[in-house]
Amino acid sequence: MISQRSNRLIKKLFAPYLAYRLRKAFKVLKHDEVEVLPGHSVLLLCNHFSWWDGFFAGHLTHNYLKRDFFIMMQEDHLQKRMFFNRVGGFSINRKSKEVVESLQYAAKLLDDPNNLVAVFPQGALESNHIDEINIERGIDYIVKKIKGDCQIIYYSAFIEYFESLQPSVYFRFLNCGTNRDFDFERLKEMINDHHKKALKEQVNAAH
Repeated sequence: MISQRSNRLIKKLFAPYLAYRLRKAFKVLKHDEVEVLPGHSVLLLCNHFSWWDGFFAGHLTHNYLKRDFFIMMQEDHLQKRMFFNRVGGFSINRKSKEVVESLQYAAKLLDDPNNLVAVFPQGALESNHIDEINIERGIDYIVKKIKGDCQIIYYSAFIEYFESLQPSVYFRFLNCGTNRDFDFERLKEMINDHHKKALKEQVNAAH
């Protein structure tokens, strides 16, 4: 696996660039509220439907969730964009024996209450309009290996155009509890109930 090699200065300089890229590409990014527990790291689970997903997670982390950002990326994707290794990216190769090493690495990062690790639990790109979110078993492994206190947060992201040439992005958060009360089957049910409800509510999104 490829470990992250974060540089605080590079992360600090990257944040305004990220904000600029998002402002250029999108009309608005809207999110609802979620309680972020003090003294807890955050495992951020996100639906995975676009090239922008890692940028979305980084933006929300920097501007709202207020943690040090790390992200699990497919190894071949990270190898093509090694700059992301300097802003918190580390790799996973689901077809390699090193997959367990990557999951353990994520759990170790989450031992620190100042950290957030973003993971795409679907493991592959899928439309944001599907009504069933697949949660891979690796999430169960990560959470059970975390030694500190960790909050699990999920969001469904949706893109709409409405009357604009630029798309708008809507993030709908779900507080999934902590590693202390974690149950994998319950997590899957919570996320899918939330996603289906969010899909219905998206029809009435303000614009």
